[in-house]
Amino acid sequence: MFEYGEPCSPEEFSKPVKFDADAMKKRLPLTVIGGFLGSGKTTLVNHWLRHADGQRLAVLVNDFGALNIDAALIHSNAGNTIELTNGCVCCQIGDDLSMALIGVLESAELFDAVVVEASGVSDPWRIAQLGRADPGLFLDGVIVTANADSLLAHSQDPLLSDTLARQLRAASLIILNHCDLAAPTTISQVRDFIALTAGHTSVFEASHATVPLPMLSGLCLPNPDALSGAAHPHCDAGDHSQSHVHLDSVPSHGDVFETWSCRPKKVFSTIELRDWINAPPPGVLRLKGFVETVSIKGGAAWQEIQFAGRCCSMSTVHSPSIKAAVVAIGLRGHLPSDRLTEFFG
Repeated sequence: MFEYGEPCSPEEFSKPVKFDADAMKKRLPLTVIGGFLGSGKTTLVNHWLRHADGQRLAVLVNDFGALNIDAALIHSNAGNTIELTNGCVCCQIGDDLSMALIGVLESAELFDAVVVEASGVSDPWRIAQLGRADPGLFLDGVIVTANADSLLAHSQDPLLSDTLARQLRAASLIILNHCDLAAPTTISQVRDFIALTAGHTSVFEASHATVPLPMLSGLCLPNPDALSGAAHPHCDAGDHSQSHVHLDSVPSHGDVFETWSCRPKKVFSTIELRDWINAPPPGVLRLKGFVETVSIKGGAAWQEIQFAGRCCSMSTVHSPSIKAAVVAIGLRGHLPSDRLTEFFG
């Protein structure tokens, strides 16, 4: 377990970490939203809040003034906290993010996730370490927004280039925003720049930060525990299925994504599974599930697996009711269904 402030590289971040399953049930997923000034972080937070769809989010922000929350959503506004009618809460971070997070964890309210909007010049990776250090949290992902219209110009400024590079390299997903303002040739050049800076990190092009929620949080994926043939809306009847469905979180983006799901019958080597999660085939944006494993010493166990960009984890699950199931999501036409079936099927 990492302690606050302990140095940790994004490469180390990508290694799966074992957590006790009982403790995991009490851990809140933490999502960090970073990105340079004007790239659309606050717009993305607003979008998530409007489409929370039953999720109770605790959102920590630097400034309420920029949020521009719909008046119809506000239940009460007192001091540094805004309560929304959908069960979400927005809190101003103040001078100490760690204390703000502790306040959420100690709150009598029961939340499904914590979202932190980082300042426009901060390093979201440093904030992400809190999700690895605090026993009440686990890191769900680091989302970094980038302005398609101004990123290249800012990257050439010696005073800004290092900040931009740090933000992009910290991301498990990059939202290339304001694509409606940039020419196609510019977007192509920006994509090349991001690839050189952040490697194979997934990039999603957007305007007005309109992003399907399954891109942002593993909470929005179909529940593997509910896979039961025709009873599951993302699964055809039978033990294995591939589906092309509309995602309910943001229906207008249904044609953007496809999902794949199956009930693995094989028992996985712990090492084999760990290696696969560390380097899944390109095109898998998010994945979660439960599979049966055996260690090199012969010990059998059930593992919960999670993958999102460069964030991944394996946690031992102690429950006699667990059934093998895996769900994955990717952009339509890019999800490597054959390779998923080859490994899990």
